Amino acid sequence: MQKRILIVEDEPAIRDMVSFALRKGEYDPVHAGDAREAQAAIADRVPDLILLDWMLPGTSGLELARRWRKESLTREIPIIMLTARGEENDRVGGLEAGVDDYVVKPFSARELLARIRAVLRRSREDDEDGSVGVGPLRIDGAAHRVFAQVDGGDQPVQIGPTEYRLLHFFMTHPERVYSRTQLLDHVWGGSVYVEERTVDVHIRRLRKTLEPHRLDGMVQTVRGAGYRFSASLAA
Repeated sequence: MQKRILIVEDEPAIRDMVSFALRKGEYDPVHAGDAREAQAAIADRVPDLILLDWMLPGTSGLELARRWRKESLTREIPIIMLTARGEENDRVGGLEAGVDDYVVKPFSARELLARIRAVLRRSREDDEDGSVGVGPLRIDGAAHRVFAQVDGGDQPVQIGPTEYRLLHFFMTHPERVYSRTQLLDHVWGGSVYVEERTVDVHIRRLRKTLEPHRLDGMVQTVRGAGYRFSASLAA
């Protein structure tokens, strides 16, 4: 079955161009011009990936991304932000809102398809990952869920797809220090261009995810070297 990709974009010319590229890439594109149409499309059938424009009427793409990362139906759907905002602070803002990647306008169909394939490939790799446990944290690979053992019971951890990949890598390689470049290679893939600053953003998001369970101290900064994941809760 073709992968369904939801295009949330209010400019018809861009929607048509992206749809044409997706059909050439053998994907199944679905259109939405605003937040209401996007919600209706998701309710009809959950897409495999969302292409989300930053500037939308009524509700911005950033607000939508934050909302979807909080809802169980959409939490694990990969999101690529389409934006004319190419400044670093804008890109970081999008990542912090919960998107998995971004493409700056104007972009080529070739670049867009490469980004989509990379994000979907990482998502498939997540599905194939097995279960693992470190200290009070446990990943159920088959269910694609994370649990924290707190006060004698398992509590589900609400986590986005990129943070899931990062956490899974850390938990399968605990007590070792990895530089930003190494994490980019292992988690994002060496063939995909992503800035090193992206790692810092997702580390913050992972810590924020673990904070309600008092486990954010497991993700440790090693000054001048990178990051380490440890069963110890040392800051």
